[in-house]
Amino acid sequence: MNDELLRDEVIDVGEMPDLLEDVPEDHRSGFVAVVGRPNVGKSTLMNALLGQKVAIVSPRPQTTRNRITGILTRPDMQIIFIDTPGIHAPRHRLGEFMVEQALASLPDADLILWVTDVSKPPREDDLRVAEVLRAQTLPVFLVLNKIDITKPDGLQAHAQAYRELVTPAAELAVSALRGLGLAELLALLREQLPPGPRYFPPDQISEVQERFLVAELIREKALYHLREEVPHAVAVDVEEFKERPTGVIYIAARIFVERESQKGILVGKGGSMLKRIGREARMEIEQVLGSRVYLDLWVK
Repeated sequence: MNDELLRDEVIDVGEMPDLLEDVPEDHRSGFVAVVGRPNVGKSTLMNALLGQKVAIVSPRPQTTRNRITGILTRPDMQIIFIDTPGIHAPRHRLGEFMVEQALASLPDADLILWVTDVSKPPREDDLRVAEVLRAQTLPVFLVLNKIDITKPDGLQAHAQAYRELVTPAAELAVSALRGLGLAELLALLREQLPPGPRYFPPDQISEVQERFLVAELIREKALYHLREEVPHAVAVDVEEFKERPTGVIYIAARIFVERESQKGILVGKGGSMLKRIGREARMEIEQVLGSRVYLDLWVK
């Protein structure tokens, strides 16, 4: 078999916290679409608001391919975030699919979070996003992300430039990476959402199936470590996912690349790169699943 194999060890993880189940009379709930051009921090923001990872992130744009749902449940509210692929001018069928996924999420939402990179003035793709948002009747919250790397004069000038593109129902400057302004953002969201029930159990954090999330976490590590050496076309297929009598979850996954040369880069000298990807992916998978994991990775 012309595949490379990695077998990884297991470690212990802590217990997941319990959530309150009582719903007060003033409980609020709703769906929030998270939109913006690629690489402005949409997935990082959603993960930070949820307090754990449900969407993968990497320094490369257009990492998110599908709509990812994250569910934040608190005693007084439940917010269902829909993280979307970045809206941009597609240059291939994958790009077209990603934009279609982003636009398809808007009719399901109660409001829209427009995430922007305020460290930079609006780009061409920001103008495309604004054009889409101006055609919507939903409230738009302007989220000025990356204030931790933005100079004060740039913050004022760039924020005004974004305001001129779309008149927001609310505006807040945040740093998703540093956790700045997130409590204030959640408070604004709660004020805007209608009274309603919980749509999901309080311990559920995503609609995404476990197999899909595991595959995405593995793909994230490959994209992070290999950057431009392996393209976005890299894909991961989880072929086996089962719990053993010992309680350890056995996962067998295959990483697909386009060319033989890319396979060698992903495996690395003596399997070093594949081992690093597997080790880091397994640690995050264990945190998400709340269980020990035995991970087999293959490259084809």
